[in-house]
Amino acid sequence: MSEKKLILGTFEQGRGILRLVPVFVPRRFSKAGLRLRLHPDDYYALGTKRGSIKERWFSSVIGAMNGELAPTDEGMSYVLPFNEKLSDRFTLKETQDILGKELVGEELMKKYGGWPMYSKFFDYQTPLFHHLHLDFEAAERVGRLGKPEAYYFPPQMNNYPGDFPHTFFGFDPNVTKEMVRERLLKYELGDARITELSKAYRIELGTGWYTPPGVIHAPGSYLTYEPQWNSDVNSVYENITSGEVYPYEFLVENCPPDKKRDIDYIISLMDWEKNIDPNYRKHYFRPSLLIHSDIQYTDKWIVYANDYISAKELTINPGQTVVIKDKAAYGCIIIQGHGKFGVYDAEAAIVLRFGQASCDEYFVSENAAREGVVITNKSKFEPMVILRHFGPNNPDMPKEV
Repeated sequence: MSEKKLILGTFEQGRGILRLVPVFVPRRFSKAGLRLRLHPDDYYALGTKRGSIKERWFSSVIGAMNGELAPTDEGMSYVLPFNEKLSDRFTLKETQDILGKELVGEELMKKYGGWPMYSKFFDYQTPLFHHLHLDFEAAERVGRLGKPEAYYFPPQMNNYPGDFPHTFFGFDPNVTKEMVRERLLKYELGDARITELSKAYRIELGTGWYTPPGVIHAPGSYLTYEPQWNSDVNSVYENITSGEVYPYEFLVENCPPDKKRDIDYIISLMDWEKNIDPNYRKHYFRPSLLIHSDIQYTDKWIVYANDYISAKELTINPGQTVVIKDKAAYGCIIIQGHGKFGVYDAEAAIVLRFGQASCDEYFVSENAAREGVVITNKSKFEPMVILRHFGPNNPDMPKEV
């Protein structure tokens, strides 16, 4: 069977819904949080040179920027056909290229040429380094895309808080660029302690934040659900975090070659006004917003009020069957419970081996989302919880906080 025929057949048999294979991504820095529901023996499944596995990516049509040892498809989502043979899997990117607007809708194809975002579970035991993601203009200079992102902290995935469940955002409003410059000039000399200039917020489970490009931040140690734009670019402003030393290249790896020693250029990557916003929490904190709640199910917005990404948390009560309609394509991950998702048997993962298939992750085409997905919770006692991530074209997303 040709690949195109297999893709079309899988899409038709799934009635516009695709079952995705788990994508685990190692990082060579920091410590794994061990909350990804991956088997304890598999956190170094790719060897110690690659580092431990700290992320799981969802609905991804891009590869991770993960060093020269990483394969080109690392981070990319694969679709599992109905024969359930991993050897016959194909990428979501290939599916998008063949199906086009049938998969993601006319608006996304016309404006972005396909699916423009992905999401991930971000799982670190220690806080991450203080860093920023490039805006679209700065990223274009190195042939990449800017990266807005959002955070949500699902209680179901956070059985412990890690070492430092607080996130730094930006700088204190009284901090000046010259003060930041002094710290960055110490990057190769000693501990620059740049977070002394920042402000930390204790993480509240069941809530989230939106982080615009150009805002420096140091994520805390809870597992985080992160819808974000199709990009993996950053600039690391903190040189020592939890005793781990980061080389100068981490600061400038996404700078043009002639700008890698230009401290003014490096500072220009920041959106300075957003970084010193005295009302940062008011503008970027995201409590969940109730959409619907009755005896059958509860639906909430958990990512909203930005121009790029949105997400919802759906909770279906035990024994209930519901039809969930959305106005845009989306990816989703089941984090609690079991039952049916469209034509598929569905269940949250408990312990996954690296490389195995699962029944917890799906991609829903725009037409299938509009017609409505039939979801059944087959548990007598336990709720079924599903996180759904959308691109910028869900018209129902709240525009303001």
